[in-house]
Amino acid sequence: MNKNIKLAVAGAVLALSASAANAGIVIPAGDWTLDIGGNVNAYINNYKKDGTATIVSAYSLDTGAGKNTASNIGNGLLPNFLSVSGTTRQNDLDVGFTISLQPGTAASTSIGNVASAGNGGLNNRQAFITFGDKSWGSVKLGKDLGIFGSDAILSDMTLLGVGALQAGGNTTLGRIGYGYIYAGWKPQVSYTTPNFNGFQATVGVSQAFDAVSRVTNNGSTTGTLTATGGDNAGYGYEGKASYSFAANDVNGKVWVEGIAQKVGSFGVGVTNNDPVSYAGGIGANLAVAGFALTGYYYDGSGIGTMGQQLDGYGGAAKTAISARDSNGGYVQAMYTLPTKTKVGISWGQSNLDLASGETSATMSTSATLSAGKSNLIKTNEMTTVGIYHPLTKHLNLVGEFNYITSENQAGAENKAYSSNLGAILFF
Repeated sequence: MNKNIKLAVAGAVLALSASAANAGIVIPAGDWTLDIGGNVNAYINNYKKDGTATIVSAYSLDTGAGKNTASNIGNGLLPNFLSVSGTTRQNDLDVGFTISLQPGTAASTSIGNVASAGNGGLNNRQAFITFGDKSWGSVKLGKDLGIFGSDAILSDMTLLGVGALQAGGNTTLGRIGYGYIYAGWKPQVSYTTPNFNGFQATVGVSQAFDAVSRVTNNGSTTGTLTATGGDNAGYGYEGKASYSFAANDVNGKVWVEGIAQKVGSFGVGVTNNDPVSYAGGIGANLAVAGFALTGYYYDGSGIGTMGQQLDGYGGAAKTAISARDSNGGYVQAMYTLPTKTKVGISWGQSNLDLASGETSATMSTSATLSAGKSNLIKTNEMTTVGIYHPLTKHLNLVGEFNYITSENQAGAENKAYSSNLGAILFF
């Protein structure tokens, strides 16, 4: 099983090392050792939303006016994974590769607002090579999970479940946008140090993401403002450092992380007053006597909310754009019963501020916009209660209940409840 799938399993069950996951199907092949692994999952989702507020963002709780109920069967936060990895030792170097595909479970026709379209969807999230040595570290080149935000999502208990639902795509959101910003799957070049008695660091350069704001005041008839990655934008620079420890029955991990990216032009005649977006985060895991605790917090400028560079910029004038501040975090507690069943509860929130000069009162004055800035997302909040039972060492039964609220900049709010029941199998 490749490293990220191992981390997903380990993080989701609140273990603190990849050794908690079982290896996949290992095949010796000449100089190479191949590892075929992944997961298959499916969940029955029932959803009820109450509220008439218009809330504009990447994936806010805005599903149309009034009450709304829907149901579907589809993937959870993890898509189905089929991954092939290979490792070998050549010329005093550990060399490896990973290629994976992520087919969706959902039907080809959307049901309500929570099903995936496009025949369940197919992602291509990983294609990278690695080389290095335990004496000096390793280098990665290719597409893989981003560095900033990776520990937050891998520690999220909804990784084995569903969390928040979304319209479209072949996965749900989990706690993405409800406590952390999505790490994303990025083309990158990164370096990871050796493990120095529990301390390890990773730094990297990643493909720049376009900065996109769903609601703007630049005269756009669509209400969307985009800074294209090819126009004066720079690479993303990401890094994290962590320290893992174990003493008697106590073990844990603490990490810090950061990201910065030069943002491209928003168009002719539009001035970007904050051309660099950035964010930092800090988190910790602690496990003792059957209890496992996780805490995480992030803060940034121009980084947006939900996904990196989404809704991170706006402005009071049509020709002047500034960064919006954002922050959030989540806390989580799990307990392992004598049956090895894990029960957990988590709460998280993500917040987005208006840019300099923006106010909710002045943001709906342009008739050319699809929605006023008073409708821009301000806060997403979710409480999740989950139960995760290992039916076998590879198969987990999952049940979740989620209470979700979304609020726009004018203070209008929508609420929703969702219940999810299903299973996830790792191989």
